[in-house]
Amino acid sequence: MKFTLSWLKEHLETEATLDDITYALTDLGMEVEGVENPAEALGAFRICRVIEALPHPNADRLRQCRVEVWPNGPDKPSEEVQVVCGAPNARTGLVGVFAPVGTHIPGTGVDLKPGVIRGVESNGMLCSERELMLSDDHDGIIDLPADAPMGMRFIDYARQNDPVIDIAITPNRPDALGVEGIARDLAARGLGVLKAKAPAAIKGGFASPVNVSIDADVQEKGCPVFCGRVIRGVKNGPSPRWLQDRLKAIGLRPISALVDITNFFTFDRNRPLHVFDVARVSGDLRVHWAEGGETLVALDDKEYTFEPGMMAISDDNGVESIAGVMGGLATGCTAETTDVFVESAYWDPVTIAATGRRLKINSDARYRFERGVDPAFTPVGLDLAVAMILDLCGGEASDMVVAGAVPDTARSYRLDTARVSSLVGMDIAAETQLQTLKALGFTLDGMDVSPPTWRPDVQGPADLVEEIARIASLTGLQGAPMPRVETGVTRPVLTPMQRREAVARRTTAALGYNECVTYSFVDQASAAMFGGGSDATMLANPISSEMSHMRPSLLPGLLQAASRNQARGSADLALFEVGPVFHGGEPEDQEMMLTGISVGHTVPRDAHGSRRPVDLYDAKADAEAVLAAIGAPAKLMIRRGCSGWWHPGRSALVTLGPKIVLGAFGELHPKVLDALGVKGPVVGFAIHIANLPFPKAKSATRPALELSALQAVDRDFAFVVDKEVEAEAILNAARSADKVLIGEVAVFDQFTGAKAEAQMGAGKKSVAITVHLQPVAATLTDKEIEAVSAKIITKVTAATGGTLRG
Repeated sequence: MKFTLSWLKEHLETEATLDDITYALTDLGMEVEGVENPAEALGAFRICRVIEALPHPNADRLRQCRVEVWPNGPDKPSEEVQVVCGAPNARTGLVGVFAPVGTHIPGTGVDLKPGVIRGVESNGMLCSERELMLSDDHDGIIDLPADAPMGMRFIDYARQNDPVIDIAITPNRPDALGVEGIARDLAARGLGVLKAKAPAAIKGGFASPVNVSIDADVQEKGCPVFCGRVIRGVKNGPSPRWLQDRLKAIGLRPISALVDITNFFTFDRNRPLHVFDVARVSGDLRVHWAEGGETLVALDDKEYTFEPGMMAISDDNGVESIAGVMGGLATGCTAETTDVFVESAYWDPVTIAATGRRLKINSDARYRFERGVDPAFTPVGLDLAVAMILDLCGGEASDMVVAGAVPDTARSYRLDTARVSSLVGMDIAAETQLQTLKALGFTLDGMDVSPPTWRPDVQGPADLVEEIARIASLTGLQGAPMPRVETGVTRPVLTPMQRREAVARRTTAALGYNECVTYSFVDQASAAMFGGGSDATMLANPISSEMSHMRPSLLPGLLQAASRNQARGSADLALFEVGPVFHGGEPEDQEMMLTGISVGHTVPRDAHGSRRPVDLYDAKADAEAVLAAIGAPAKLMIRRGCSGWWHPGRSALVTLGPKIVLGAFGELHPKVLDALGVKGPVVGFAIHIANLPFPKAKSATRPALELSALQAVDRDFAFVVDKEVEAEAILNAARSADKVLIGEVAVFDQFTGAKAEAQMGAGKKSVAITVHLQPVAATLTDKEIEAVSAKIITKVTAATGGTLRG
């Protein structure tokens, strides 16, 4: 929304400076996007007189001019300077515009400096309109009348000194799309007094030859009221200079008096209007819903096709206007127009917005109607425009034609003056609140407040509070600490599960993984690959076909991220994510997980040969580190049973006992990697963060370190077992021999292959384990050690069918 300072002062009596006004506008919620102040760009250009213009001694097309200038203003002594000018109209006695040395020329972007042109000094410039960005004319320098006041600033003489203010209007403030509405807000803030504008008193001299009708279904939903007057005997010439200057200042092109008047009221009072040429209208006008398929060449010379549900204005010949959006070319005004019908109507905002979008028309009328104009101003705005037409174009007005009735928008809300403090945090006196609402045009009946018809955005008591706070300025808010609910040490804000997630995230990052944040949506094929993809997790309105289902696992997003990185040359990756996965459509089917993947090699290439591909033991070590950090016990079970997206022979589950699954680790299945375009192998782990039970005893400190003073004993055993027997089965059996004395059990050697089978029999292998015995009450005797060893042999033999290797 653009307007000039002088235009604003037509509605606001104020002594405020431009800076005060722009600051207040932004503070009131109408952000100033820019100010074009001609004084900043053209203030140095002054009217001058060419004393003498002689041919340049060294150039045929140049003139050596002696110029009388008034650098300090018309009331100060003049000076004489020499200027070399190439304009064909440079002559003795010419009155023009002079730019002194040091001036920035906006049309060329040049800063003037003293110069020597073909051996002759030049100190300044005689300017053309193009150099001052007044027009594209650069055939000669500006030639002013001989009686132009010497030494006056050219912008003052040409009346180009009016600052243009450009503000951003939020969609809920249609009243601010008129200069009067902006002035009202500034007056309420205290920057001046709003000038009262009396309604025009138009007395019709004859009955309108053009009548209007609104179809019943349109009047109910689309156009409740339509007003108009015929003016006969008008002269549609150019508009006066003041009107053209205002329209040019805000970027509009003056066309004719009739068109310029309608554009003026669109921006001045937020009242879009349209003028029909009566000679081109056949019969009466009718407002109706389009049936679809009708065509119209609009005022922008483009042809538009109506769709069902759009509103149209038709005469006996057919559609003549796109209601509330743009008029038709066939019934538009020309220089030969003598009789006109001036339209002022109220249109439904939703219908206008839909029509404008579908037809792709962005007009000033549509912009205002779709936000909501003042319905009560419909007949008043018509008479104001008719009065200006009669004043500028002459003619005689008819009686007003009114179809329908102005819609009733009356409503009232109870103002609670104490609520301002609770909602906004500002203490504003009750009398000040009431005066603020009055200044904005609200009607008061005690504490019952009725919004004006031009404020459709006020829909409740909270909006009243917002208006009061907006005018008072939210810059008056004073920061204050929030009151403490409890005294003493505050309770933790994070839940135990949130703290566990934070620890898991930090631990994984410390292991060298980079955290990813991927979409919670995946395509159906990827979801099915990881155990999901059912209708229960399908989105009703997906962003795209590649995001149709809620993810059943974090692995699809991580693998897709790895694929994108590999495509860009990053081969060695370690990625992880903490986030929810979805096993169904109910809230209880959501689970928080931590998943990490490693691709490529463990370290960059070096001269020490330490580089190797990642394997499942890397994933196992990282999974155990994360589980230990979130409080899992040291003794966990490793067993088979991973899902199908893990490699069947290179993956395992981590469980707490036989039933509680804490996670899985291992290598991803090659088929999964091929489907997602990842160059493998890829190892990873997935932790069920919530499956680990929280400790029953809560303590803010770590338990004390317990060190035994008794001598520990290590015993080694080698068992011959079938080669299908897993080492974990041997370890678990050995641990169960004595849960008190046996601390750690680990495999330290395996003997497999043809040589092993040649010594121990076909299908056999040897597994050597070490068992750490830690006494509790007294140092172990040889007899006690032998007894524990015998239990270990018995347990392993019973569990695996193996024998102690001799």
